[in-house]
Amino acid sequence: MNAPMTPFPVPPRLPPTNLQAEQALLGALLANNRAYERVSEFLIPEHFADPIHGRIYAAIARRIERQELADAVTLRAEFEHSGVLDEVGGTAYLGQLLSAMVGIINAGDYGRAVTDAWRRRQLIDIGETIVNNAYGTDTELDAEEQMQSAEQQLYDLAAKGGDKGGFIVFKDALRNAIDTAEKAFTRKGGIAGLTTGLRDLDTKTGGLHPSDLVILAGRPGMGKTACATKIAFSAAQALMEEAQAQGPDVLPKASVAIFSLEMSAEQLAARLLSENARVSSEQIRKGDIKQDDFNKFVRVARDLAALPLHIDDTPAITMSALRTRCRRLQRTKGLALVMVDYLQLMRPAVGTRPENRVLEISMITQGLKALAKELSVPVLALSQLSRAVESREDKRPMLSDLRESGSIEQDADMVMFVYREEYYIQQRKPKAIAFDNDEKFHAATVKWQSDMEAVHNKAELIIEKQRHGPTGKIDLFFEGEYTRFADLDPHHGGPDGY
Repeated sequence: MNAPMTPFPVPPRLPPTNLQAEQALLGALLANNRAYERVSEFLIPEHFADPIHGRIYAAIARRIERQELADAVTLRAEFEHSGVLDEVGGTAYLGQLLSAMVGIINAGDYGRAVTDAWRRRQLIDIGETIVNNAYGTDTELDAEEQMQSAEQQLYDLAAKGGDKGGFIVFKDALRNAIDTAEKAFTRKGGIAGLTTGLRDLDTKTGGLHPSDLVILAGRPGMGKTACATKIAFSAAQALMEEAQAQGPDVLPKASVAIFSLEMSAEQLAARLLSENARVSSEQIRKGDIKQDDFNKFVRVARDLAALPLHIDDTPAITMSALRTRCRRLQRTKGLALVMVDYLQLMRPAVGTRPENRVLEISMITQGLKALAKELSVPVLALSQLSRAVESREDKRPMLSDLRESGSIEQDADMVMFVYREEYYIQQRKPKAIAFDNDEKFHAATVKWQSDMEAVHNKAELIIEKQRHGPTGKIDLFFEGEYTRFADLDPHHGGPDGY
């Protein structure tokens, strides 16, 4: 009886390298330093599989950047006494690299081959880390966080080490600018971007524009969530109307994503219902509504259900998870606007450990701006304001009031503040105990009532920064009962169009 055959051992797989391309590239660089221009934007010493090749490339780059000649002779003097080249035969190896050169015209291709091999090695490292973390029990990350960490590592790998970017022919840039102007000329309302649903804001900004990070900030009680929800709802409504104009069965080409980190999806939906049905949100919660109001409530709910709105109420969502979900939504439903309520409740990407809160917020705002550019959509992010506002006589916000303001102000294309004088005047209602006699109390009460009437149902939207347009103040109508913002009728002081 024959003994069972012993299987041949499977040779270990070696990490992907392209040493021939590395040698050919270095030879091309030594033969003609101008070849460096073809690879300098994307190739770094760490991309070389052979660390000696990386050291040689670094020396070549260093001399060329200093506008000095980098050839076999000048590098021989640099490496002669360092011992770096001893493993490959000493400085004579530089001459061997020259003989390995095929042609300097192919330097770019050599560089990309070296980078491609490096990326493959990085993918293997990431894959091994994913497998080890999934098997291991000593990791602090659960399965969901491990997936987010893996996604972040892949995103970081895709973002660096590539040769994307560069100049755009001015003719192409002009064509894009003309297309944008044509949209503004032909579109209803004369705006190039996505409508905010607020006439004066659209006039001042031209709508919300792709790749822009818009910050909407305010102190608690000012109504920043209501204002942002109004903008998101109006954008979704405009997308729906645009689709229906082409036919009753045509679906919107894009949608609006709302990341509600503070309120639940149900609470946000109830707020939208209250605003559009004109039924008090407090009455809705208590069930204290009449039959007519309930019927209106159902009709409005049916209309709202058709809007291309998507709500994610994950608390403390990470930047990597938010990015993944936006990409998925853009791929499946299209994406026109991202709203985040609010950025101080977000966490940076899994695996990052910022030294302090300011750096953490900086990473989040940079991530939101990068997301806006990557997906070519506006990102509307709400932000808190510091308590410094409350200590001033004039409580209108300023850029310096932004909490962890440096990075937010720097990364944002537009910064807006919501301000309601009525909120502060209401808190100053006179109390009889504070006055010597009834006459003074009565006079103070009359003045307070007059001040309240002057600002009742009025709000200000202050554009403090706008990269592409003017700054200034916009007066709005605010109805606290329904948490509703609208255009202000300048002649009558009420909502315009109602």
